[in-house]
Amino acid sequence: MDIAGRRILRLALGTSLAMWFSQMAGGPVSFITAVFAFVFLSLPLPRPSIKFAVGFVLILAASFFGGALIVPFLDHYRWAGILMFVVALFHSFYFPAKGGSPVLGTLATVGLTLAAAIGTVSADALLGISKMVTISAAEAMLFVWLAHALMPDPPPDPAMAGKRPPKPPPPDLHSAQLRAMRSMVIVLPLALFLMFSGSSTSYAIVMIKVATMGQQANVESSRTMGRSLIHSTVIGGIGAIIAWQVLSIWPSLVIYVLLIALSCLIAGPKIFQGAAMHPNAGTWSYGILTMIILLAPAVMDGAGSDGASSAFYTRLLLFLVIAVYGSGAVAVFDTFWPEVMGKSKSLKEQPIPA
Repeated sequence: MDIAGRRILRLALGTSLAMWFSQMAGGPVSFITAVFAFVFLSLPLPRPSIKFAVGFVLILAASFFGGALIVPFLDHYRWAGILMFVVALFHSFYFPAKGGSPVLGTLATVGLTLAAAIGTVSADALLGISKMVTISAAEAMLFVWLAHALMPDPPPDPAMAGKRPPKPPPPDLHSAQLRAMRSMVIVLPLALFLMFSGSSTSYAIVMIKVATMGQQANVESSRTMGRSLIHSTVIGGIGAIIAWQVLSIWPSLVIYVLLIALSCLIAGPKIFQGAAMHPNAGTWSYGILTMIILLAPAVMDGAGSDGASSAFYTRLLLFLVIAVYGSGAVAVFDTFWPEVMGKSKSLKEQPIPA
C-alpha cells in the first residue's frame, strides 16, 4: 500500500476510535478528542514525539488560561479588554501566516475565542471547559499514536536517505500581516457579538467553526478562499445530514463510529495524494471537520429526538450563514487590498509546517 493509502486508513481509524472513546467517556465537549485527532491525522506529519505532544497540550492549556486573563478586563475595563483581545487574536493569525505551524495557530485562536466568550458569562463554566478540552487534547494524542502504530508509514526510500526537502522561502511579512488582518475581518465581529451575548456558552460549537474558518482564510489564497468556505460547509452539511438521518433510523454508537470512519475514507483521497496533499485538501478536511462539529453535539443531545433535530438544523443554517458572511468579508477585504491576492499561496503551493 502506498503512503497516501496508509494515511487515509490511519485517518479513518484514528478519528473513529477517538470518537468512540469520547462518546463512551461522556462530557459536554468530549467529542473534541475526535476533532483534535482528525486535525493531526489529516496532515502529512510523522508520528508526533512525546515532546511535541506535551507541548501541544501545554500550548492549548495556555491559550485557554491566557484568554481567561483578559476576562477581568472585559468585565471591568471593557475597551482595554477588547483591545487586548484584538491584539492577541491578530497574533494567533499572524503566527501561522509568517511561517509558524497552522495547527498551533488554530489552537491559539480556538482557545482565545472560547475563553473570552465563555468567561464573560461564567468563570466556572470557563474553568470546566478549559479542563475538559485540555484532557481531550491529551487523549487525542494517544489516539494519534495508536493510529500511527496500527498503520505506520512505509519504510523510507533508501535513495532519499539523508536528503531533506528544501526549506520554503521566508514569507513576505507584509503579506503575512495582510492575511492575518483578513482573518481578523472574518472572526472579530462574530467573536465580539458572541462574547457579549448572554447565551455565548450555547454557541461554543459555533465559535470553534468561526475560529477554524479564520485559519482557513489565513492559509488559502484569495481566489479560492470564498469558494472553499462555501464548499467545505456544504460538504460538511451534506455529510452531517446523511449521518443524522441514518442515526435517526438506527441510533447506535457502532453505526455512529462507522459513519465517521466512512466519511474519512470517502474524503481521504481528496485530502492525501501521493506523498503530499491533494490540491483540494483544505476544502475537504475543513468539510469533514464541519461535519463532526455539526453532528457530534446533536448526537449527544439524543439522536431521533425532536429537540435535537431542531438544534441540528439550526446549527447547520447558522454555519451556512457564517460561511456566506466569511466569503463576503474576504471579497470586501481583497477589494481594498488586492496585493494579498497576488502574494498569498494556497495549500497546494506551500508545504505544511510540522
